[in-house]
Order: sequence, then C-alpha cells, then structure tokens
Amino acid sequence: MASTIWRMALALGCGAMAAQGFGQAVDHARLVAADRNAGEWMAPGRTYGEQRFSPLSQINADTVSRLGLAWYADLPVDRGVEASPLMIDGILYNIEPWNVTTAYDATTGRQLWRYDPQVDRDKGRLACCDIVTRGLAAWKGKIILATLDGRLIAVNGKTGKPVWSVDTLEPVWPYTITGAPRVFDGKVLIGNAGAEGAARGYVTAYDAETGRKLWRFYTVPGDPAKPQENPILDMAARTWTGEWWKRGGGGTVWDSIVYDPELDLVYLGVGNGGPWPQAYRSPDGGDNLFLSSIVALKADSGDYVWHYQTTPGEQWDYTATQSMILADLSIGGKPRKVLMQAPKNGFFYVLDRATGKLISAKPYVAMNWAKGIDPATGQAIVNPEARYGVVPVMLTPGPGGGHNWNPMAFSPQTGLAYFPVTEMYAAYSLNPDFKQTLGNMSQLGISTTGYELSRKAAADYAAANNKAWLTAWDPVAQQERWRVPYPMRGSGGILATGGNLVFQGTVGGTFAAYRADNGKKLWEMPVQQVPIAAPISYNVKGIQYIAVNAGWGGGLSHSTSAKSLGFPLSKPRLLVFKLGGDATLPALEDAGPSLERPAETGASAEVIAHGEGLYAQHCATCHGERARGGVKDLRRMTPATRAEFYDIVLRGKRRETGMASFGDLLTQADAEAIRAYLIRRTNGDWTEIAGEK
Repeated sequence: MASTIWRMALALGCGAMAAQGFGQAVDHARLVAADRNAGEWMAPGRTYGEQRFSPLSQINADTVSRLGLAWYADLPVDRGVEASPLMIDGILYNIEPWNVTTAYDATTGRQLWRYDPQVDRDKGRLACCDIVTRGLAAWKGKIILATLDGRLIAVNGKTGKPVWSVDTLEPVWPYTITGAPRVFDGKVLIGNAGAEGAARGYVTAYDAETGRKLWRFYTVPGDPAKPQENPILDMAARTWTGEWWKRGGGGTVWDSIVYDPELDLVYLGVGNGGPWPQAYRSPDGGDNLFLSSIVALKADSGDYVWHYQTTPGEQWDYTATQSMILADLSIGGKPRKVLMQAPKNGFFYVLDRATGKLISAKPYVAMNWAKGIDPATGQAIVNPEARYGVVPVMLTPGPGGGHNWNPMAFSPQTGLAYFPVTEMYAAYSLNPDFKQTLGNMSQLGISTTGYELSRKAAADYAAANNKAWLTAWDPVAQQERWRVPYPMRGSGGILATGGNLVFQGTVGGTFAAYRADNGKKLWEMPVQQVPIAAPISYNVKGIQYIAVNAGWGGGLSHSTSAKSLGFPLSKPRLLVFKLGGDATLPALEDAGPSLERPAETGASAEVIAHGEGLYAQHCATCHGERARGGVKDLRRMTPATRAEFYDIVLRGKRRETGMASFGDLLTQADAEAIRAYLIRRTNGDWTEIAGEK
C-alpha cells in the first residue's frame, strides 16, 4: 500500500514527501520516467533528453496574466548567475557563483541548508567568462556539484554535509569547471573549461555513490610518439599537424552533455581550439578532431561510437558546446531519433543520434565564414577568406556566436525549438607576436590592436548591424516560425511548458512569457535584473511554480556594460512565481557615488601603449575589448576604486567578488601602465560615458 501511495505521489507531482524525501528516490528508473514525475525537476534539462519542456499546464496561455512573485532569495555575489535549479520532493536546490549550494522549501523559500565548498578565489582569474556555474545533479539522496577549482562533490540532500569529493583536473593547464554535472545510471560525468588557455579537453565519469573514477575520454590527441589514451585518438591525430600537443589544443567540454537511455550513449559537445588561430596549434591545417564536434560514446565504458564535426579546422571560437536536445521527430514521413543543436557557428543541425549521420543543417542567422554544407560529406564548406592572418577580417557570427550557452528548449506540442539568437560581426586577426605561456588563461593568439582603421570600420558596421532576438525554429522544415526582437544581446535561456508558453528573462530587465505557437507576449514583469539562466517549472501540492535565477554577468556581459542596459540592477536573486503570487521586490538601493572625470596621469605614450597590451592580454576577456563593457566597465571606475586600484589588481582586495590578484603576473609598473591606459580610455570616451549617467 505504501509503495502505491508513493507512485501516486510521483505521478501527481505533488511533493507529498517534501519533508522526508530529500531526493532519496532519484535513480535511473525515476530519471527515465521523468515525464511521469512531471512536477519534479530532477536534472539540468528536466529529462535525460534535456528538452527543458515541462508538461505542467496550470500556468497556461489563459491564466498566465495572473502570474505573480511567490518568493525570492537574495544571492550575495554580484556576478553572473547561469544555473537552473533542481526541485525534488518539495525541496528546491540552487547553486550560486563560487558554487555555494543552497536548499530551500520550494513553496515558501525558507532556507534549509547552505554549503560553501570554499573555492579558491584566485581560480576566478582562470575563468574566461565569469565565475559562473550552470547547475547541479541529483542521485539517491545526494546533490552533486562541480566547483570552479575542479572538484566534484556530493553532499547529503537533507543536511548539505559532504559525502565525497574528488579532484577532477590535471595540473598542467588552466582548467576550471563552469558546467553542470550529469548523472546517468549510477555514473556522474563532468567536463571542464580552459580552451582560452589552450587546455586539452576531456571528460571523466565517476561512480555516483563513491566518487571513484570509472573512465576518461580526451577530446583532442596527445603526443603521437606516445600511446594515445583512447584508441580513436590515433585517427584524430592524423587531422592535426605540427606539435599541437605542446600547445594544448583546446576542445574542452565546458557545458552540454546529454545521455540517451534508449541507446545507452552519451553525447559530448566539444569546444573551440586553443590557441584560437589554427596557424599556431596546427600550422599546416587539418580538421583538428574533435574540436567543435558532437561525439557519441558508450555510456558504460567511454568508448568512441561516432562524431560529427560542426566546424572543421576551427579558429573562430565556434564551440559545439551549446544545448543538445534529443527528440523523436517525423522527417520525410518516417520516425527518426534525432539530436538537435544550434551551436555558435550559425547552423541548426539535426543528426541521427544512433549513427551521427547528418539529416539536415540550415543557417538560423547570417553567416559568412562558410558557404554551406557539402551534401555528400555533411561537412561545412569553409570560406577561404575566413582563415584570417594578421590583417583583420570581419566575420559573422563573432566569437559570441549566433547562439551561446543560454539553454535552448523544445516543445513536443508545437514541434519547435526556442533559443536566443545574436547576429553579430567581429574583426578577427592573428597576433604575430603571440608567445604562449602555459598555465595562463588568456592564450587566444589573436590581436585586438593594430590596423585601427580596419577595426574601426568593422566596429562601426557591427554597431549598425548587430541584432538579437528570440527565435522559434522548426527543426523538420529548418525554418524560423516566429521571432521576438530585443534591443541588444543578453536575454536568457528558455523554458517551454505544456501551457503553450515559452518563458525567458529579457535584456530589458524583465521576465516574460510568450505563446509557444505564435510568439505573442502574454505576460511580463520587471525584475530589476537580467535573468540570463534558463527557468524551470515544478508542482508542489497541486500548485505550479516557475523559478529562475536573475543575475547579469557571464560571457554575454563582457561586451556590454551593465550601465548600457538602461536600468539600475539589484543584487542577483532567485525568483519564484505562481498564479496569484503577491510578493514584491524591495526598492532599488541608491546607485552610489556619481562619476568624476579623472585627471590624466601624465604617463608617456610608450607607457600607455604598454598598458594597452597588458590590458588586452590579462583584462579584456572579463572587462571587454578596449575596456568597453565587461563584467565591470573599467572606464566607469569611481575615484575610490582608482585609489584602490593596486590593492585590487596586485593584492586581491576583491577576491570574494571574483576579481583575483594578478600580483604574480604583473609588476607595480605594469599595474601603473594599465591604470594609465584605463584613464586615457575613460577620458577618450567621456562624452559617451557622461551621457549614460
């Protein structure tokens, strides 16, 4: 009788075991049957297929106008918040920057426990795109997190106390972890980031009960004079030239990993090359497998099954780490088991997920790096002019991609995929003076200076033509069905629901709901922040909720200052909504001291040029090219911040907020040169900056 009641509770998604369950029953069978547990959100994409579709329909096209805030929780770190929470048995589990993990009562927001893994704050320096994390995993009473400094940790879902911990990183390269772990059939799989530091990519499977290492798969080959770790890497090595293994190669699996329980395959989305220019890592060309590829492995052993490379000879940061979604579609009148992806390079791909054979690929955004897809080989036809040298070449998409990490959703009701799109243009050029320094995060090998007239022309064209929108894409017809334009890039990940709704946080500082079938906006609420994460939906005791993390930051913010959003930002928050919710957000705090134009330092042109070069090498990744935008817009420093500049840069005064010390890489004279350069940039743009006040 008890087991019958338990099954009924799961089927209704009512969370009746909230106080006692703490995820004890999250196992392989329950994850496979996620659609019969529609009220739960037990994995990053809800189901193994990662469709980010909730069948719940209490909140629907007719009722969403009554949606209101149920509760919220302030998040103490003012950085990007990219994670989707989990909700299991009435408990909502969330993860913040620095991988602080928290459990809440999912109906009231009462905090149950908080676990801080004490991440090494100096590791923030190695994170290319903010100190973010994208989610958690759950397995048999444990919540599993992956930390920025490389640990995989299981904590007790009831108490938040650690159960086991393992270091997943090799010490040679500047690795971090920003992706969510995935659990399947008793194994937890995690990749890493670091290709911007040329780190060699790999993924590792661990026993979810004990943390014992089970297998590891490297995504680029090592030294060909030595036995390769995986047999398939002998084949991959033939697609590289030169001494790439000394450079690292890149190919990190920093986000998307999907498991198919029907085929018992796990799919990896592999990242960009490192350094970026192929001339440095593989000077005589080649496809450079498995960069920018989707790779299928046997889940039990990690053995290679198939691959599909989206970008041969990758050198534009066109990762294939974006959302991969599994679905069953009718194509040409026949049922097909497919994998779908809209990666950075601008093509929407539909693959046979059993064989890796390309079914179709069409551009979802403007592009000029490729002329199309060869129908005989399924390979992209690269435009020779896109293979840049020292002279800047304007290409689209730019490094941010047509679609970045923000999760895509797919609705089996409409048959449409939903994701944020950016049409962006950027000048690429090789840095002829590049010298690699192992262990340093910024090893791109590209230049952001020189040929200033060409760069200005490219920047002016980009400013006039960059666009952003939410798209609804038909993967069978390979056509856009509707779009919602936005004034700039930066809107968030997607949730689709059985109520014919699509939810997304917007770059306008709102949380919005659209009709899934035609894109009509049905509801929108100002939330004082940009919810860049993908929302989730859950049901507890017959009430449907929508939850989303709201915190501006991450890679999208590196080219757009918070000030340019046009509204003041609150502290980051976890926001939870329900029909009839009547909670309100507190008034925004005072914006702080007004800006003052700084006096020039009197530094020589040589010193300022030195500062410009150091800024490009060490600072631009987080603070934007030429200091325009970034996590913090350094042109907008207050007098107090300028006074503390050396304490911040050299002595780590703001480690807690993500700004690590660079005292081991920069001298006092270096820091003075960077400060002088930033003051020159502030004064050069003062009319624009003052106009944004």
